[in-house]
Amino acid sequence: MVRRLRAAATVPGSRILGVGAYRPARVVGNAEVAGAIDSSDEWIRRRSGIASRRFGAPDDTVVSMAVAASVKALAQAGIAPDAVDTVLLASMSHLEQSPPAAPRVAHRMGATSAGAMDVGAACAGFCHALATADSLIRSGNSRHVVVVGSERMTDIVDPTDRGTAFLFGDGAGAVVVGPSAEPGVGPVVWGAEGERHEAIAHSSPWSGREEADASAAREAGAVPPPPPRAVPPTLRMDGPAVFRWAVGTVPRTARAALAAAGLTVGDLAAFIPHQANLRIIDGAASALRLPPHVAVARDIVHAGNTSAASIPLAMEGMLAQGTVSGGGLALLVGFGAGLTHAAQVVALP
Repeated sequence: MVRRLRAAATVPGSRILGVGAYRPARVVGNAEVAGAIDSSDEWIRRRSGIASRRFGAPDDTVVSMAVAASVKALAQAGIAPDAVDTVLLASMSHLEQSPPAAPRVAHRMGATSAGAMDVGAACAGFCHALATADSLIRSGNSRHVVVVGSERMTDIVDPTDRGTAFLFGDGAGAVVVGPSAEPGVGPVVWGAEGERHEAIAHSSPWSGREEADASAAREAGAVPPPPPRAVPPTLRMDGPAVFRWAVGTVPRTARAALAAAGLTVGDLAAFIPHQANLRIIDGAASALRLPPHVAVARDIVHAGNTSAASIPLAMEGMLAQGTVSGGGLALLVGFGAGLTHAAQVVALP
């Protein structure tokens, strides 16, 4: 007799139970970044809508910021760390290929028996990780999942690069997702356009030319010279191309997520897109024809672009400031390097 596998007991849905944020103490205005890129406060505001951003202190790491945000989210949700089954960390600025950062985040928050993994989808990473958490919970494979986006973008941005230096900031945002009798996280709509991967990419691979030269010398039987001090690759972006892609992709993906959830813009309380550029955010809000009652996240003005952390940071800010109330529906849209995009509608905690 062939025995059948036993599947985990499924649940009807999942929902966000709590949200937390970590914002570094140091506030950096436009004047501080403008000099190195021959720019001005007026130019930066006009191009991006950004007035200031946060830069992490030396001890503000991707891991430490993720832990701080996650602990706050757990406290708000009323969930003990040892009740967490899975930790999902979305980040594009963790500098270590191995080991991944998520296991350290889980350990330091006290979720010592949880599964943990990094999610690499750049600025769309939070929405990808949230969709994964929803599937884990509905399938019965996890009961409580911490989803955290944490970025120290100052580690991977060249302060003299006119295309990126003024855009990015540091910080972390987290949510706790748990089971629900009714769906609180809608179906995800996502996609990728790998043919456009060079639109947002590092300036060079981690293995530079000196490594290739050394390998060639060894093959020839010679002793390779000691390599020069490596210059870490930094983020580069084709701003105009990314802008054109985003202004079309964000509204299209947002409409698809609404349709998948069986909703219209009139059902929303908030629109929380990735905080990439204020012109993209306002353009998407206009294209979607959002009613006046829908609050639009504009955290970018004082946080800059925090990549995978931007959506949970904006969500936490709106709830803390009373811009939106708990229980309302929010449309989330992530988009960025890859190129990748993802969107879903969620019930706010």
